[in-house]
Amino acid sequence: MAISNTQITQANSNTVIYTSSVGTGNVGNAITTMIFCNTTVFDASQPTTGQALVTVYAVPNNKSASNETMIINKLPIPAGETVSFDQEKMVLESGDKIVVTSTAATISVTISTLAV
Repeated sequence: MAISNTQITQANSNTVIYTSSVGTGNVGNAITTMIFCNTTVFDASQPTTGQALVTVYAVPNNKSASNETMIINKLPIPAGETVSFDQEKMVLESGDKIVVTSTAATISVTISTLAV
């Protein structure tokens, strides 16, 4: 199992957070977990400040992030909160990508993968 960490550094811009690279004898890489953490410090006096809206795309090789490849649409992640996706697995072939757009440059993403 491998872990990949990426910090979204530019708001409202597509960031490739994972590109599948298939090794000899494997057919792909399974995404086992995706964790999104809003690193903005929560301020109880302004509870709605710091929220980020996160959009995620599963992009096949030679395609681009679009409505066709969107798997999460503008998920609100409040300041100081973490969201985990680990119930369903997704197998990516070589060159397939996971792309993220966030309304704030405060999202760190961890992806766990397993060669299959």
